Amino acid sequence: MNIKTILIGLALIVISTAVQAERIKDLASIAGVRSNQLVGYGLVVGLNGTGDKTKFTGQSLRSMLREMGINLPPGTNPKSKNVAAVSIHADLPPFVKPGQTIDVTVSSLGDAKSLRGGSLIMTPLKGADGQVYAMAQGNLVVGGFGAEAGDGSRITVNIPSAGRIPNGATVERTVRNAFNVGDHIILNLHQPDFTTASRLTDAINHTLGKGSARSMDASSIKINAPRDPSQRVPFLSLVENLELNPGEAAAKIVVNSRTGTIVIGQHVRVSPAAVTHGNLSVTISAAAEVSQPNALSSGETVVTPNFDITITEEDSRMFVFDPGVSLDEIVRAVNQVGAAPGDLVAILEALKQAGALKAELVVI
Repeated sequence: MNIKTILIGLALIVISTAVQAERIKDLASIAGVRSNQLVGYGLVVGLNGTGDKTKFTGQSLRSMLREMGINLPPGTNPKSKNVAAVSIHADLPPFVKPGQTIDVTVSSLGDAKSLRGGSLIMTPLKGADGQVYAMAQGNLVVGGFGAEAGDGSRITVNIPSAGRIPNGATVERTVRNAFNVGDHIILNLHQPDFTTASRLTDAINHTLGKGSARSMDASSIKINAPRDPSQRVPFLSLVENLELNPGEAAAKIVVNSRTGTIVIGQHVRVSPAAVTHGNLSVTISAAAEVSQPNALSSGETVVTPNFDITITEEDSRMFVFDPGVSLDEIVRAVNQVGAAPGDLVAILEALKQAGALKAELVVI
């Protein structure tokens, strides 16, 4: 598959999706209605000798036993290889109520080799304000594993020092949001765009009446909404299912330098420019030669390398971009000179430096 097939195919995908009507719920989100991050520190027990050897894990174990009424003698360091100190984090979705459950991710903090087969002891999960919003506990699901031989060799598949607990935390506290506050709501576009914001405002005003919505900037649209929550829910259900054609994206070229993938947007244009393309190849090869001494001499047989240097220069090719060259013409010209994806990146960067490329060039 050549460059043209890849780029034209991706461009057609972009073009086809750009002309289709999309729902407001796929383009924007309600301001103030979002998930919140939770974090906690706890212990995983029941490991098969793959736990921590660090001192702070022993301190945590002593503290846990003390809370359960078990006091270890002073100076005793419980060096249990079946225990690991872990960090727990989770996302608390909006509108989640106490008693509901959420998934949690558990990651090792010490030198535990694996958390496979372990169980998390009850751990409070706190938000950014320091309040406890959920309690986590349960058996870990670990996707990786490791094996070690007596001679020190070992193999590890995936990451055995991290795992998840599906529905492993129970929500204890709700988070306030701005859903039922005030007489209006604000929609924030996922991708700020003046054209999309204007069309979204027009679509709402056309359905709900003139003056129901107004654009604040390229990202936010303010909508008048009923104060009664029982009316606000069906009101937003109506708004989020309205359809519109979003504005087309700005001219942009994205280059993945690691995989060589290049995506060129629909509106990329090039000013008049001349480009030359050619390669200079230098090949150095080494052949071994044997130097044999004469008979009855005291010399030794010596192997010496013989280097051969070859320089090959391909014919330079030049092509000209006329004003307003389109995507298809750019790819056709590059394919005609036999340029590889890496060569195309160099050509695009040169056009950008010369001011002939009328698009944003992003290298990731």
